[in-house]
Amino acid sequence: MTSKKRFTIYLLAMTLAFWVGCSTTSNQESTGEYIDDSVLTAKVIMAVFNEPSLKSSEINVETYKGIVQLSGFVNSQADIDKAIKVSGNVDGVKSVNAAMKLK
Repeated sequence: MTSKKRFTIYLLAMTLAFWVGCSTTSNQESTGEYIDDSVLTAKVIMAVFNEPSLKSSEINVETYKGIVQLSGFVNSQADIDKAIKVSGNVDGVKSVNAAMKLK
């Protein structure tokens, strides 16, 4: 077997291993989904931060497969509703789960 043929087989095997290793399951995100969720989390944090009526330092944001989870402590039900609305308006957000508590 020539070295060119060995290299081609090796390259194909490595490519296959990469794709299998980065595939997703129902309980685990792929690398691409993780990056997408990280970007989406940053966008939601900025949207909440840019809303003057919300204290963004008290609202935590986590994202999994496009679903945003908001947690933390806020002053009123109006703040909870506003945070949900602001987060839901971010492009790419599939849904928003609110686990925020009133102070």
